[in-house]
This record gives sequence, structure tokens and C-alpha cells, in this order.
Amino acid sequence: MILPQTSSLVLTIAVLSLLFLGAWATMFKAAGKWRFELFYFDFAFGVALSALVFSFTLGDLGYDGFSFIDDLQHAGKRQWLFCFLAGVILNLGNMLLMGAISLAGMSVAFPIAMGFSILISAALGVLVKSGGNPTLIMLGCVLIFTAIVVSAMAYRINMVQRHEQLARAGVARSTRRPNPIKGILVAMLGGLLMGSVGGLISRARDGDLGLGPYAVSAIIGFAVFFSSFVFNIFFMNLPVDGEPVDFGSYFTGKRRQHILGIAGGVVWYCGLLGAMVATHVPEALQPAPMLRFMLSQGAPVVAAVFGILFLRELKSGDMRVKVLAALMIILFLCGLAMIGLSPMYVLRKG
Repeated sequence: MILPQTSSLVLTIAVLSLLFLGAWATMFKAAGKWRFELFYFDFAFGVALSALVFSFTLGDLGYDGFSFIDDLQHAGKRQWLFCFLAGVILNLGNMLLMGAISLAGMSVAFPIAMGFSILISAALGVLVKSGGNPTLIMLGCVLIFTAIVVSAMAYRINMVQRHEQLARAGVARSTRRPNPIKGILVAMLGGLLMGSVGGLISRARDGDLGLGPYAVSAIIGFAVFFSSFVFNIFFMNLPVDGEPVDFGSYFTGKRRQHILGIAGGVVWYCGLLGAMVATHVPEALQPAPMLRFMLSQGAPVVAAVFGILFLRELKSGDMRVKVLAALMIILFLCGLAMIGLSPMYVLRKG
């Protein structure tokens, strides 16, 4: 399998992974009035296609002669199970994230969901077990939690102001003010699920029988593909937004919408694979702990920037909304930096 051999290449892969994991949902936004449940069929196909292509190209090449199939055969069956289960749970969380995006947009759904995911990882001890200083981790989590609260405040104010603008234009569906709680709760639930898979992935990768980066990514990719059809039955009949939709509606989509769905899956998988490869190399080739953590967990900030600057999701909001959005990004970055600094502090004290 092909793995990066220099620290600069590892850093490049980590940066690209950050951008891909933060930008894949722009494909859904670019698809226009297209339900996320229908988008997700193409997304899952793009993930599975990418898993096949990368596994039997980059995963089979390289000087070490250790191929993707060798990796699967060498690993234990329990590692397979842990990885597949992680992929199923991760996929359900990702589908809830997409539901939150359809309700609240990328600039709100990503920071709330992924921020909550980091808090869950800390609560489960995943971050503490990594060797970080508990005090710094706790302070970082407080900052991230504050960023979540600030994001929710900005979302609420923006919703009210958008509703007032529609009401003045005479196109509002109802005179009742919209309630932001649904989008926030869906995002938090998605974050809860995504934050709970870190331990499973670690158990799938660790030890002499652990899976390599291409095998982990492929198993997760196929778990996403197969579980999407099961979960989508639920989301199509009990949607988080709008009326129930039947499977036949999928065939009414435009070619562009289907292509964007596949592209979204490809971009997401590239981000996942990049993250797995970048963290598989020896410690000496990896970036400093703070930079490494910010690159691995900074996708919500990238998504928020895309949502605010390029998709203009907050254009109906006044200066309060924009200030709160900027404050959310600053708090999130400071929280990530605090957690990322924690291993360095422990090393100095030791």
C-alpha cells in the first residue's frame, strides 16, 4: 500500500483531508431543491465506488508489497466487526447531520454536531486516553460547548429575522415564529453518534491484528453503503423535514443532482481515507500535536466558513448574527487549540 514517507507529504494529506471533510456537504447545497434522503443514495454509491477504486489502486501499490487484501486477511475478525459497526453508527450520525443541514444549513449543523462529537469523545475518555492533560482538555471542551451555544443563538436570531422578512413580503407560510430547537437537536444527536465511534475505530486499528488505513476506510465505506438503504427507509417515511417521500422520487432527479450526490460521496471518502492515512504513519512524520488535532477536528470550521462566505446562509441576518458567527468560529478554534496543546503540556511536565 502507498503511504506518505515525508512529514511535508503527511501535512499535505492532513490539510486536504480537512478541506474534503469540511466541504463535501456543499455538493448537497449545490443540488438545489433535492431532499437529503434522495441525495444520500447517490452519496452512498460514491462512497462505495471510491472505496473500491482506492483500495485496489493505492491500497495495492507501493514498495512494501503489502496489499489491501493482505491487510484484510492479516487482521482479526473482531477488528473487522468493530470497524463495520463503527461505519454503521458513523453513517447514521452523518445522515442526521445531513438532516440538520437541510434544516439549519452547514454553518450551524456542522459546528453543533461535530462540536458535540468532540464533547462526547472527551466524556468517553478517548481524548484523555490519548495522553492529554485533563485540565486543558476540560477547558477546551468548555470553549467548544460555548461555541455550540453561540452557534445556536445565531441560528435562532437568523431564523426569526428571515421569517420577519418573508412575512413583510407576504410569502411566509405562517405567522408563528419558527422554532430552532429541531435543527439543533438533530445536529446534537448526529454528533452523539459520531462521537461514540472513536473507541471502535481505535480497537479496529490497534494491535498486531489491527487493520491498516485502506482496510479501515474500505470497511467503513461499505458499511456506509449497505446501512444507507436501511436507514433511509426510516428517514423517507419519518423525515426530519418536510413530508414523507417515496423511492420513486429518486428517479425524478436531474442528472446534475445525481452527479453531485456521487461527487459528495467521493469527496467525503477522500477526506476519510486521508485522515486514516495521515494518522497511520510513524509519530516522527506527523505534525505537532496541536496542529495534528486541529487538522483532524477542524472540519466544522471549514464547513462554517463555506456556509457563511460562499453559500451566504446568514445573509438575512443582521450584524448580531454575523458577530455571533465569527465568535463561534473563534471559540471553536481556541477550544481545538487548547485540546491539541494538552499532550505537549504533559510531555513538558514529564
